[in-house]
Amino acid sequence: MNTHPLRELFKDIDIMSSIAQSYGTPSYVYKKDRIEHNVNRLKNTLSTYFHKSHICYAVKANSNPHLLKIMKSVHPELGGDCSSPGEIYAAELADIHPKDCIYTGNYESKRDIATALKKGVYLNLDDETSLDRLLKFGMPSRISFRLNPGFGKGSFSQITTAGENAKFGIPAEKIINAYQKAQDAGIKKFGLQCMAGSGNLDEDYWVELLTAIFYHTKAIEAKLGIDFEFISIGGGLGIPYKDEDTPLDYDRLFSKLSDLMYHNYPDKASAPALWVEPGKSFIGDAGFILTKVTGLKNSYKNFVGIDAGMETLMRPALYGAYHRLYKVGTHGENDGSYDFTGPICENTDRIAIAREFPKIKEDDLIAIVDAGAYGYAMSHNFNTRPRAAEVLLDGNAHRLIRKRETIENIFSGCNV
Repeated sequence: MNTHPLRELFKDIDIMSSIAQSYGTPSYVYKKDRIEHNVNRLKNTLSTYFHKSHICYAVKANSNPHLLKIMKSVHPELGGDCSSPGEIYAAELADIHPKDCIYTGNYESKRDIATALKKGVYLNLDDETSLDRLLKFGMPSRISFRLNPGFGKGSFSQITTAGENAKFGIPAEKIINAYQKAQDAGIKKFGLQCMAGSGNLDEDYWVELLTAIFYHTKAIEAKLGIDFEFISIGGGLGIPYKDEDTPLDYDRLFSKLSDLMYHNYPDKASAPALWVEPGKSFIGDAGFILTKVTGLKNSYKNFVGIDAGMETLMRPALYGAYHRLYKVGTHGENDGSYDFTGPICENTDRIAIAREFPKIKEDDLIAIVDAGAYGYAMSHNFNTRPRAAEVLLDGNAHRLIRKRETIENIFSGCNV
């Protein structure tokens, strides 16, 4: 049984009520020391098992610069994994230098790729046509290509980012040609990136993935004489979303990957650096949504209405993601089975379905957990509802790190 790391916090009705009264609901709340713990855990593990490594936080997971600054305070060498000019901007707001960032677009516009080149990020190209667009604006000193090894694995099919159904990456049989084309254009320095899925908790999968990557790097090296500066396994380090999920054992996992790396590259000094691009493993379990019960309905099913709907947390409606819910404060045994739904005019507006839950009443507070990654970042304004506030919890002290949006904010761009 996997107990949530913030479980005891949700029993503290004084702190939870104070946050609700100070900032309203729904609000995204982030626990500072949990972010620090998550960053330290990966940083220390990589430094133990790899001669050279680099972490690029996946800014897409959560781009609030206050949170990025916390990550960088723990790991000053932190880079950003960016996939848009806006994510480069967010990284810069947090004092993460573009030269430490990797930029992976896909089907980029000319404007996007020109911006990335100007900023000096490490360009990771999704296709040979990306190179064609890039060279119209300038010649970078270094690039990598995104390999699609022909297989992938994710906690949902929608976030499996390699394989025959994925829109990402260069097919394995075309990867040598891509590097040949870049060499012929005059580029001298190279890395290789392969992001094959998100939310993975299977150690064996990572071994399989890195084994496939090395198969292709060795073939590229033999054909073209390239010495890779780095090999990136991308993001996708999963977190337990359910009580029965087993967390990744970082020591065991990265020990296996290290053995694989230095079997293929025995000279550690000249071996490629291992790059990783974590998202939810840094911020996912550090964030939760504090929401309030707005109504109870006994219909064909038992419904609990809350003020956080699919506009606040899109993941359940988008691909059936599971998020644990806890009643704030003390409670007894489960009282029945409920669907938890928000106020949105869509039947897909379900945060949880057929969930066993204790007795509950209007105005009770509920914590929707593991919402730190792809929570606020994917929230939206459907039904013209303003986006939630974001709050940082540091010990028992809390402060606002993003104001709640107003209806007037939504229409501010219409004043033309």
